[in-house]
Amino acid sequence: MCSFTRFVLINLVIFQCLSLLCLAQDFDFFYFVQSWPGSYCDTGRSCCYPRAGKPSADFKIHGLWPNYNDGTYPSNCDSSNPFDRTQISDLVSSMQRNWPSLACPSSDSTKFWAHEWDKHGTCAESVLDQHGYFETSLKLKSQANILQALETAGINPDGSYYSLDKIKSAIEEGVGYSPGITCNVDDSGNRQLYEVYLCVDSSASGFINCPIFPSGQCGSTLEFPKF
Repeated sequence: MCSFTRFVLINLVIFQCLSLLCLAQDFDFFYFVQSWPGSYCDTGRSCCYPRAGKPSADFKIHGLWPNYNDGTYPSNCDSSNPFDRTQISDLVSSMQRNWPSLACPSSDSTKFWAHEWDKHGTCAESVLDQHGYFETSLKLKSQANILQALETAGINPDGSYYSLDKIKSAIEEGVGYSPGITCNVDDSGNRQLYEVYLCVDSSASGFINCPIFPSGQCGSTLEFPKF
């Protein structure tokens, strides 16, 4: 192989590696998202409990998502590093409790976890490997007890209606940071408390004030359905 060809190939490899590295590192913060299962199930779409049985009545992890300050986000950053359940075998029991899938058909949630890693986790692999991605998410949930914060403020999942401002204030009081709130709509057209967004710094070391909040599509008053 001539020296010029070798030079070109080396530079091509370097460029490809740097491109992947930049892609993996190129985000500003994480959204840590928790969902209320009662709202997921109380809609027109199907809801199936996981094979392990009905989850507890608590907020569940949806994901840990790298994001940009302008509200956009990277996705599916590294197809060469797909989800591997064997890498998180010590976390599976906790994940089944805290990160279950309610999608149909009933499952062991592996497909859900794979989707979250492949779409979002691969875009932060310069910071968190697969085990670290899921372990960090579980730790963040233990630090942000959304249901406890709401119940302490008298906001209970009993089908009652509460003001959006009161919900936000209760979570901020309990967690220490202002949340983003998103809603869905039940079969009767009622807006429901669905997901809570908190922001995490780009090193995944702790919560921060959110640079931007998602569009919540919430009214001024929300239902907090039973589960």
